[in-house]
Amino acid sequence: MDLSLEAHRLIVKYAGNRTDICNLCRVSRGFQCAAERALYNTIYMKNTADTVTLCNLLADRPRLAILVEALTIYVEDEENGDSDSSLVSSHPFWLAVSLGLQKVTRLRYFNIHMDRSWDSSAWILRNCTFRLRTFHCDLQWDDDLVSFLNNQPDIVDLFIVDYNASNRTFHSASSSDTSSLCPDALIDLSILECTFTEAACALVPNRPITRLKTCFSRTVLLEKREEMATLLSKLDLSTCPLVSLDIADSSYSEYFSMELLSSVVELQNLVQELHYLGTLVLPVIGSEVRVVHYFIAYVSITRLKFYGFLRRFPQLQCVEVDVSDWDPCPSNPAGLRALASELRLYCPSIARTIFVIDFERTVMTFVRGLMDSNKLPYHNLLNNNKLQNGATYTKYAARPAGNQKGGLRDSQAHDADAFITCSVIDTEDVSRNVRDSA
Repeated sequence: MDLSLEAHRLIVKYAGNRTDICNLCRVSRGFQCAAERALYNTIYMKNTADTVTLCNLLADRPRLAILVEALTIYVEDEENGDSDSSLVSSHPFWLAVSLGLQKVTRLRYFNIHMDRSWDSSAWILRNCTFRLRTFHCDLQWDDDLVSFLNNQPDIVDLFIVDYNASNRTFHSASSSDTSSLCPDALIDLSILECTFTEAACALVPNRPITRLKTCFSRTVLLEKREEMATLLSKLDLSTCPLVSLDIADSSYSEYFSMELLSSVVELQNLVQELHYLGTLVLPVIGSEVRVVHYFIAYVSITRLKFYGFLRRFPQLQCVEVDVSDWDPCPSNPAGLRALASELRLYCPSIARTIFVIDFERTVMTFVRGLMDSNKLPYHNLLNNNKLQNGATYTKYAARPAGNQKGGLRDSQAHDADAFITCSVIDTEDVSRNVRDSA
């Protein structure tokens, strides 16, 4: 008696590893169908030689290529990669990738991570017929990439590392010409992460952007103010209210951070649903004496103004603040817990605070009562461990920016009605999980 399709899929689902799944392919046709779907649905290509081999396989076997829905390719620099990474700079490598991409017609999630932008590599996207939902692109911005994006109406989540690097400008007269994207391209784009604010200025207007992460590139104050004004004016043209806004800076300053915060407040209706805001400098200069619960507290006057601005965001749940310039730096859990408690005193809606100290992040989350791990911001990284009263210690990894090894260092859960601290080594995937959960 043959097993049903559901039975085959269930057995494959609980197979121990990919080797066991491969062995199931040889058992019967029913197992082969279910096992191949599990093997080829999501593919990670890290080794250069294996990438060429697998892309050639997909190009030669359309039956397998149509099973691929999620594809991630890691391209390492020759100086840092393995012995065969020199293949990356050769035409056969990119030709194999191009031919493989042409066959994965049902691809929906595509990430290509590169240590550096290779010249004219976006030609591999020519003749691709798949329609993506998520696209992480470290390719150089050129006509091939623009042409590809013009034909991707279903993308909702986009990351681009490069944008018109040879011709950046902040002047309003030319800002509309910095992109050759069609006006109706990327009509469903809602999550945008880009290295340059120029890309945000070109992609945000008339699109339903709800989550934006970008970075200021100017260092001179007057130029940075102009850059900020241009960016915020374009944000005002988004067709949906912002849920998450993360603007990094090459050099954080308390004065400019207050200017940025006050300018974001003026966006009014666009930020009424804002849940996540960063990265801001938590003020420390100037203080006044106040009595809080019969204790004398010294509170920065500028910081009170900072809290006043945050109170203007009624839905704000998470804020990311830089405290690197504090002296002494509140690097221990007790000091950070005190600052997070002070912030919640003035802004009760904020349940999560991310403290940045020299690019290392520590997350403070306020939890009431008993909590399961699926209620925590890092539930997808906590391996579904149950969190009860008392303390727990968990180690887990996440890929940070720059493809360097690292991740979350430790997690300590304190008693109910307390803050949970999570020390983090750097940023990108970790902070994005926090933003998306806000």
